[in-house]
Amino acid sequence: MKLSIPELTTVRARHPEAVAEAAARRTRRPLIGDSGRLMIVAADHPARGALGIGDRRLAMADRADLLERLCVALSRPGVDGVLATADILEDLLLLGALENKVVMGSMNRGGLAGASFEMDDRFTGHRAEDIERLGFDAGKLLVRIDYDDPGSLTTLEASARAVDAMAARRLPVFVEPFISRRVDGRVRNDLSAEAVTRSVAIASGLGGTSAYTWLKLPVTEDVDDMDEVLRTSTLPVVLLGGEVGDQGAAYERWGKALRLPTVQGMVVGRSLLYPAEGSVETAVDTAVGLL
Repeated sequence: MKLSIPELTTVRARHPEAVAEAAARRTRRPLIGDSGRLMIVAADHPARGALGIGDRRLAMADRADLLERLCVALSRPGVDGVLATADILEDLLLLGALENKVVMGSMNRGGLAGASFEMDDRFTGHRAEDIERLGFDAGKLLVRIDYDDPGSLTTLEASARAVDAMAARRLPVFVEPFISRRVDGRVRNDLSAEAVTRSVAIASGLGGTSAYTWLKLPVTEDVDDMDEVLRTSTLPVVLLGGEVGDQGAAYERWGKALRLPTVQGMVVGRSLLYPAEGSVETAVDTAVGLL
């Protein structure tokens, strides 16, 4: 049964069991398909209060608009799946948009953007048991490390235990690490080659096994540094998009990094769902073409 967006609230109010039923009958697929590459659309930003796109501070707050954009992106050839929190993934399940797609649950969202506790990113999203119960295909966690903030230790320890829990269920977990610091009260991620290299080394060693661990990495400030950065680990890598100002320059940077041997694909969100220029279809198709 496919639902229209206005019907979602009615179903949630009267038939909450419909979520589990939709998950149980969802047609699944392997993580890596025939293309040998992975293209995932990300929409886990709202749950950490990050709703802005450029100068539109609440652009992602319109759930109907976000779901429509996601459905368009997921319908495009070459798009393998979606990364999101439980509320969004369950809406997409009820809409019938996750058939034959990779479904990746966002696991930690406690460190809200702009909060004093932002670096204490406790796990308030999907647990490994939730991902297994719903028949989802992978999980994603964020590890921002600020050497001056004790909250980072809590995040590191919780991340290691999440890696263990996912591996015990033979479920892939995508670890997104950053070396971060506060600048004028705001958390900034360091995208220098040295900082990204250090974050890769730390993330690769989390947990009792790395057998099911993937890395979700930014492109460094100088894309030519990525080759050396990726020598730090043998783990498979997907590139993250982040917020993009110059769409053309971003495509060029992604294209260069995608040629490196450990890079298996991309996980991109706002820059495809809310492109600075053109439509969602055009932005998604261009990104897929880079693969």
